[in-house]
Order: sequence, then C-alpha cells, then structure tokens
Amino acid sequence: MIHLEKVDYKNLWDIIDLKVFKSQKSFVASNTGSILEAYTTQGTDAFAFPFGIYNDEKPVGFLMIGFNEAVLYDAYGDIEAPDILRNNYSIWRLMIDKRYQGRGYGREAIKLALEFIRTWPCGKADYCSLSYEPENEVAAKLYHSLGFEENGEMDGDEIVAVLKL
Repeated sequence: MIHLEKVDYKNLWDIIDLKVFKSQKSFVASNTGSILEAYTTQGTDAFAFPFGIYNDEKPVGFLMIGFNEAVLYDAYGDIEAPDILRNNYSIWRLMIDKRYQGRGYGREAIKLALEFIRTWPCGKADYCSLSYEPENEVAAKLYHSLGFEENGEMDGDEIVAVLKL
C-alpha cells in the first residue's frame, strides 16, 4: 500500500539515503538539499511539505509539495519565478529510489500529493504546477498521463506543466 509520511526525526536518514541512478542525477535535486530548502521556507509566505513515499513500511521515494514558491525566488533575486508559482501549489520534488522504479510508485505518489493539496493546507488555489528537464521523457509522459499540461513558462531550464485543481 503506497502512502506518504511526513519527513521527521524518525525517518529523515532513511529518506536521505534514497538515491536515483547516476544517469538521473541531473533530473532531480538531492533529498538532503530538498529537505534543507523546506526548512528555509519557515518565516516566509512560502510553504513546503516534505514526505517520504512508502510501500507499506519501506521508504521508496521522496516527494515535496510547495505553496507560493515564488516568494523564495523573490528573496534570492537571481531567477524570475514562473507566474504559476504565486499563490498556487506545486509538486516541488519527486524521486523514486533506483531500486523501486518502474513499479508505479511515482504515479501513486502524485495522486496522493493531489489528494493532500485538495485538503487546502495553505488555502484554496487554482493550480498545481511542476517542472521537469526537457530531456526527461519518462517524467513528461507520467505528468501528461495525470493531466498536467505545459503552460509555456520555464523554470530556469525546466518546462513548467500545470493541472487545474
């Protein structure tokens, strides 16, 4: 049974230890860096929700949901935030450990993320967005199959896709 568990002191190191294949490292940030980014949202108008993806009791991946991420871009000032990141939700990170890929865990995790988002933990919003590297055809296919569509924006070098909530 696939489910999400908040990253906390009990599972932190298990989540940090998850890895992708070497050929996929350019497609996803490290879990350590992502968890640090989640911490830096404290005291801002942005929010981050880091989760471990579990198959029963076994951690198989990492997912982070964001809200109003544009605030962080404004603070750093070196990259302009895609407009869709203002007062909307995002799937900020998604990774499945190399030992567990190809089993549908990513698809189920996104569905669970959308269920969580639709509880409106930061208030109602119109969209959920995500971004991916143009070369990551596997991710593009997955996101399209779940209803995400490109909106013409870029997040740095990544393609932005959105889903109406």
